[in-house]
Amino acid sequence: MPSFIVLMLAICAVWLPALRLTSRLCVPPWLPLLLLAMTMGLLDGQLRAVAALGIVVLGTAAWGSTHAPHAWQRRSLLALALLLALLMALHRWPGFINTLVVPPTRITADARPFMLYANFDKGVAGLLLLALLAPRSHAWREWQGALRLTLLPGVLTIALVMGLGWLIGLVSPNLKWPGFTPQFLVINLLLTVVAEEAFFRGVIQHRLQQAWQGLRGGVVLALILSAVLFGAAHLGGGLAYAALATVAGAGYGWVFQRTGRIEAAIVLHFALNAVHFISFTYPALA
Repeated sequence: MPSFIVLMLAICAVWLPALRLTSRLCVPPWLPLLLLAMTMGLLDGQLRAVAALGIVVLGTAAWGSTHAPHAWQRRSLLALALLLALLMALHRWPGFINTLVVPPTRITADARPFMLYANFDKGVAGLLLLALLAPRSHAWREWQGALRLTLLPGVLTIALVMGLGWLIGLVSPNLKWPGFTPQFLVINLLLTVVAEEAFFRGVIQHRLQQAWQGLRGGVVLALILSAVLFGAAHLGGGLAYAALATVAGAGYGWVFQRTGRIEAAIVLHFALNAVHFISFTYPALA
């Protein structure tokens, strides 16, 4: 999985300062790492040419959605970027050969079967949205401020979501640490959580907040809509699972709106997933 490892390094590198090559040319560290991951993926068979083409078009559209000279061009490119990112996240764009890390298994006897993939398509979509469109922290003091504002809403969100899940019989307390837990946590954070938060909070909620900031209740409406869309994206797990995802999405949207930084939503989303995986039935009771 060398190409996946380099892709995950590229995602981490989004928060590093740009590399100054000349007095006029700066390169963000994630970009050469992404190009290296793509090259390695093409060479080791994890990517085909059509996948690389999709990545290039997505990156170009995302960049153009903030740099094109006319508003209609920016809106059109943003719509294209979101469509391509959604297709990649749903594994509908061809040419990606994702790696099965954990084959179908029941983590506990009472749980539904679970399998773990390292998804290059979803990870690279998240990277480009995160790097080019999502509002991020650029200094440690911004991280500190965002995390401080996330603590109380985060604890309430985790307690509410997992409590509701237990109450309706979707999960039950089950403390565990399977052998693949470290792999799950890393892959979940970098290839799943980052992508979902970059899409739903970093782009959808952020852009709606900007568009509706002059409307009474516009910020709240943007939060609710992004949460409902997030829940709808989890309908594959059933209506109860999607409803819980909507509640969780509202919590992620709350901390994003409160801090204005994508890191708050990422940290809370990952914390809830980690609590769910380690302390409760995963993914749900059979």
